[in-house]
Amino acid sequence: MAQTGKPGPKQKERISMAQRTQLDDSSHPLHEAYACLLANGLDGAGEALRILVNEASRIERVQHLQATPYERSAQRVDYANGYKDKTVLTRMGEVTFEVPQVRSGGFYPSALERGSRSEQAMNLALAEMYVQGVSTRKVIEVLQKLVGPEVSISSTQISRCTALLDTSLQAWRTRPLDETPYVILDARYERVREAGRVVDCAVLVAIGVTASGHRRVLGVSVALSEAEVHWRAFLDSLIECGLRGVKFLASDDHAGLKAARKAMFPGVPWQRCQFHLQHNAQGYVSLLDQRKPVARQIRGIFNASDAIEAQRLLNTALKDWQLSHPQLAAWAEKNLPEGFAVFDLPEAHRVRMRTTNGLERLNKELKRRTRVATLFPNPASCLRLVSALLAEQDEEWMTAKIYLTLKP
Repeated sequence: MAQTGKPGPKQKERISMAQRTQLDDSSHPLHEAYACLLANGLDGAGEALRILVNEASRIERVQHLQATPYERSAQRVDYANGYKDKTVLTRMGEVTFEVPQVRSGGFYPSALERGSRSEQAMNLALAEMYVQGVSTRKVIEVLQKLVGPEVSISSTQISRCTALLDTSLQAWRTRPLDETPYVILDARYERVREAGRVVDCAVLVAIGVTASGHRRVLGVSVALSEAEVHWRAFLDSLIECGLRGVKFLASDDHAGLKAARKAMFPGVPWQRCQFHLQHNAQGYVSLLDQRKPVARQIRGIFNASDAIEAQRLLNTALKDWQLSHPQLAAWAEKNLPEGFAVFDLPEAHRVRMRTTNGLERLNKELKRRTRVATLFPNPASCLRLVSALLAEQDEEWMTAKIYLTLKP
């Protein structure tokens, strides 16, 4: 009976030796891919991709089976069962790959799994064109300009693509979260058609820094407004996904968000964005030539070494402003201390956690990508597009270097 388990040292050596022998062979697929590119240039990129992915899939099946073709081995876990063609729409056009099969199933080459995620943007574009009312004929015209005149697609394929995308994005939005000490919240607006009229829907976004020090996108929601009820529902969904260990919250001064965070995260220190505070202060300075000096004073307060020094500098500034800018003084005395919570964090963390600028930059990128839509036909289409973009950003952040060193 075949035994299961990891390949032993001799088996690993046998597989690697076989692979090295193939690489030395002039007929190896790698040389075929080189020849294809040399002969056809970039026009041969699709065929080169097909050759390389097919070979990578075959090698992966050998490793999965723990035996080379026709090899008698006690470590063999299954048997090869031919190939099945699969046509994938890539950025180089339609490419038909040979997917290796095994008798018992349960094997699929990871090269094609990973590649399918990278094509999500194209699938999303097709789905969005469809829901925006673009005819199938025009969709095909656009697609042929992108990936070649030989491609064809039907409205049924576009609808199926949208349904599959919705399923995967819903799975991403409800994926398990874990300990996240730092959380940043913000909202932006998109024009959406709802109940026969055009409204500005709020796109609620949460990002954070996990216990491992990586940034990640925690979640997104599309709501009719930034009212407390919508923020509470959004925060509650994050908690249901496993968000815990929150020790610090940063956001701007949204009334609905303020009430929701007090209810959902009572006792967690809140940092009001220092950038927005400084920007809001300018509205209380009537003389234009006085705005820069006031801005320098506020920056000096926020750049203080600790909360005690920041309060001392604020008290000094309030004395000056009570004479020259009384409205500014009344506003600053109440609002500027809301930007002092960051002084309780380690000094190395303060510069990145004292504002919501990281999330603001992410929102600008979202706006750049959603601008082409102009008007979403419904909230679901808006959520679909934003979720796809944020899922890609989340993957990039979680596989990058750590953002903050949280562990000693």
